[in-house]
Amino acid sequence: MVKSPANIKLPSYMPSDADYEKAEMDQLRDALKLTHKDRFLMATTLYKVQQTMRKAKIAFRPYSLSK
Repeated sequence: MVKSPANIKLPSYMPSDADYEKAEMDQLRDALKLTHKDRFLMATTLYKVQQTMRKAKIAFRPYSLSK
């Protein structure tokens, strides 16, 4: 977050620290409302993505006009 001196007013489109804190608290409250089944399903989905990304390999093949 960009800190500004007290005498400079931030534009209205720039969120303040309070906006971020409120958004974080809203996300935490929403997460607490989930059932254990929903939490488990989300955790297993994230675990599967992690396993897929761990196995992923990036191969570089230079582009060539001749075939």
